[in-house]
Amino acid sequence: MKISQLSFRQMALVGALTPAGLLACGYFLQYFQGQDPCPLCLLQRGFYYGILVVLAVGALHGPGRVGAAAYAGGAFVFAAGGVATAVRHVWLQHLPPDQVPACGPDLFYMLDNFPLGRTVQLLLRGSGQCAEVHWRFLGLSIAEWSLAWFVTLAAFTLWLAARSLRK
Repeated sequence: MKISQLSFRQMALVGALTPAGLLACGYFLQYFQGQDPCPLCLLQRGFYYGILVVLAVGALHGPGRVGAAAYAGGAFVFAAGGVATAVRHVWLQHLPPDQVPACGPDLFYMLDNFPLGRTVQLLLRGSGQCAEVHWRFLGLSIAEWSLAWFVTLAAFTLWLAARSLRK
């Protein structure tokens, strides 16, 4: 079967299963390999969940042309947010050691003690913990892999939207 023969529902399901698999890998690394996520990692997880939910709902709904493009566009928004967050994360990891920001409080402390706006601001800024690299696969850090996957998912969702509108 050719990709062009797959329905929006089938393609959206594939798109939803991708971040689901990536989240499973992240949880495996956290709970079985001792890789505690930094604030930017947690934010990226949120974007993966956003993509997963939008595409899963789209796959269940099975909308028409415009609806399919809207679901793909919604998933693209989350993918673009993930790209921006991952770029920041990779940038922090490549800073010289003397320019790395100081470590701050963890996410749960910030949520309990700071207003939401301040928490988001601190999350987006990142911390010294975000600059640490403890794990690599094929020479890339988790943040670099995440960036590659977000770019791939963004391209996929744009293609899916364009394909939906063409039919």
